[in-house]
Amino acid sequence: MALDIKKFLPRFTGEARDHLGRLAAGLAPLASGAGLDGETINELFRAAHTIKGSARMLKLTSIAETAHQLEEVLGALREGRTQPSPELGALLIRALDAISALVEQVESSAGQLAPPDESLCAALAAAAQGETAPSAPAPEAAPAPNDASRPTPTEAPPDEATRSTLTVLRAPDSVRVRMDKLDELIKLMGEVVSNQAKLRHKLLEARTLDKSLAALASMEAEPERERLTAQSHAMHGFTLALRDLVQEQERLTTELNDRALVMRMLPLAIVFEPIAPLARQLGRELGKEVNCEISGGEIELDRQLIDHLSDALVHLLRNAIDHGLESPDERQAAGKPRLGRLRLSARQEGVGVLIEIEDDGRGLDRERILAKAIQKGLIDPARAAGLDDEAVNELIFLPGFSTSAIITDISGRGVGLDVVKRAIVEDLRGSLSISSRPGLGTRFGLQLPASLAVMRVLLFEAGGRAFGLTAHQVAELIRVPRDQTLLVGDRPAMVLRNEFLPLVQAGDLPALQTTAGDTAGHGWLVVVIQSRQTKLGLVVDRLLDERDMVIKPLPVHLHASGLVAGMVVTGDNALVSILQAPALLEMARRLRGEAPLVIADRRVSHQTPGGQRILVVDDSLNTREIEREILEAHGYRVTLAEDGLDGWQKALGGHFDAVITDVDMPGLDGFSLTARLRGHDQYRSTPIVIVTSRQKPEDKQRGIQVGADAYIVKGDFNQSSLVDTLMNLLG
Repeated sequence: MALDIKKFLPRFTGEARDHLGRLAAGLAPLASGAGLDGETINELFRAAHTIKGSARMLKLTSIAETAHQLEEVLGALREGRTQPSPELGALLIRALDAISALVEQVESSAGQLAPPDESLCAALAAAAQGETAPSAPAPEAAPAPNDASRPTPTEAPPDEATRSTLTVLRAPDSVRVRMDKLDELIKLMGEVVSNQAKLRHKLLEARTLDKSLAALASMEAEPERERLTAQSHAMHGFTLALRDLVQEQERLTTELNDRALVMRMLPLAIVFEPIAPLARQLGRELGKEVNCEISGGEIELDRQLIDHLSDALVHLLRNAIDHGLESPDERQAAGKPRLGRLRLSARQEGVGVLIEIEDDGRGLDRERILAKAIQKGLIDPARAAGLDDEAVNELIFLPGFSTSAIITDISGRGVGLDVVKRAIVEDLRGSLSISSRPGLGTRFGLQLPASLAVMRVLLFEAGGRAFGLTAHQVAELIRVPRDQTLLVGDRPAMVLRNEFLPLVQAGDLPALQTTAGDTAGHGWLVVVIQSRQTKLGLVVDRLLDERDMVIKPLPVHLHASGLVAGMVVTGDNALVSILQAPALLEMARRLRGEAPLVIADRRVSHQTPGGQRILVVDDSLNTREIEREILEAHGYRVTLAEDGLDGWQKALGGHFDAVITDVDMPGLDGFSLTARLRGHDQYRSTPIVIVTSRQKPEDKQRGIQVGADAYIVKGDFNQSSLVDTLMNLLG
């Protein structure tokens, strides 16, 4: 269930106004030249911090950024890094005015905000570093009227005046189109393409009728033969005209569809360009030196893909920096440059796009991965030793897998890479692969189609049923005589260009529920499926068609199998399942005994957690209510506490299965509350999750030291991050 942010906006604006009022009253003495006592500064700091945290929870970036800079200045005042002055007071009042204006925008536009004032944020950042606050710019005085200085108007020549008027009246070369309107156009084009297939099917019916009528005419005696022959000629002429019309309509439909799709194509640079500075920032937070090389930003993808791609790339980037790259000292000791290297690249591959994220770090630790998977009950210990390196690498994609000591927004919540893989495979109809060499680094490969709107589909029949695969997942089609196949172990295979290719008959895959077709007389017809380095030959009965089709998504309740990507409608209105190539490869590996035996699928589900009790501690009413709504929607029983002391008292007065706490609260902060709870027998092993706006490495380190199990930054907060974290911790 998606979180409805809009319902929390009125409460946020009311709470923000209260805090802004306190800030304005507290800062008034500073603007008039007086100083501020320590307690007042602390109260003002908490007010700014609460505004920032609530804004981040609701993704109100402009408010969060301005409040963050205001908070930094107040923190500098509290620590003596900057001195009070009327100029500083004026600057802070200006910041309050900017936040107030943004809050007004929230009310009037349901959360749509202008970007933050960059000059104001820069001035606040400078003030936080102890630089003298700039005076507010004075408005320029309007020049006094002076007739002598006015230019004498001159009459433009007629031709020039005409040209000037036409220039003003001429329409611009481009216009803005709202993305939802463009999406509607693409969706309608998909329906047109689907109807084109139905029209082609009707043409086949017309041809059949034409042949039947001609055959009937040849069998009739006069005078019926003459009449039927005339009708047959007319029908034949109609069929030829219909054929020409269908072919021309198909050509125009294809061209129109291609042009419509081009309008929604965007360069990958949109998501690639922010990656390099983000990599450097994450490296600094983790004490690592990082250089990120980027190539292939000019490659274009459908915006629908790009919208979903950003989160996956950022997660893989964080994983590479946190887990892959060593510290500068470790690299130097290993004979590597202190500067770690990341490479993000994209290139066209077949009809799709291949995106790779590669690091030159330590590589995957086989033994550590196996130990963690066994500890979490993700694989059968008896099978672990026999797994090859590829199978071990795939374990990191299992739900609930993480080797981090504490769950953070950087290291992942133990539900990270499985979510990334599902997003790539299910949402983007692509594939995600991994390869690694100890001591040399790790590479993730994302194979994606160029567009999701209309895709090239190969339709085939297996065991009397029709199935489909998207063309970018099919490497080639071959027919193999039975005497050219061989057995590897007890499974059929063939040699294709000096490489073993395992063969699997569609009827042998339980999930397809087919009966094996009889293809022995003509050899085996093999669809070669490829997902990066892995190939599989799927033996089918016959090919049906290959064409551009619209893949309809499955209902949510049918997503569980992971085998079917969606459905297509054929020209005769039959529904055909489109199969996921990665799922087929995994099923085939299990069938051959090569895949790890997973004891239990730990994928996060939407089942209720059985009424587990959660204590939520936060001094922001809005944040408390957001977290309560999220948790109660997933079946948890929630108790709210308005600050650290209230949380401590409620913890002692009841029993809770987990505690979620903010950090900056009056009386008793979240770090101190966590330490107290860890010192109490009842809560010594209870999961504690810190949800805070603090994102500095030293704050996360302190969270580890006081005993927190997870640390979520509000800027990265969403309902899945909180619920997934709890489910992972509570089991």
